Amino acid sequence: MKANELTAMTVEQLQEKVKELKTELFGLRFQLATGQLQNTMQISEVKRDIARCKTILRQKEQA
Repeated sequence: MKANELTAMTVEQLQEKVKELKTELFGLRFQLATGQLQNTMQISEVKRDIARCKTILRQKEQA
């Protein structure tokens, strides 16, 4: 997800997006543990998206 897409979201939408991404990350980790995950790069992409969301959330709180 692009950073400028995230900056257009409200605080509530960003918090909901973080929740969605965390559940997606849980599912990916579960697939990795059971050997069903084909593309392991998905895990790092989701982690980066969570970090982006949290960074923008923090910026909006400080503003």
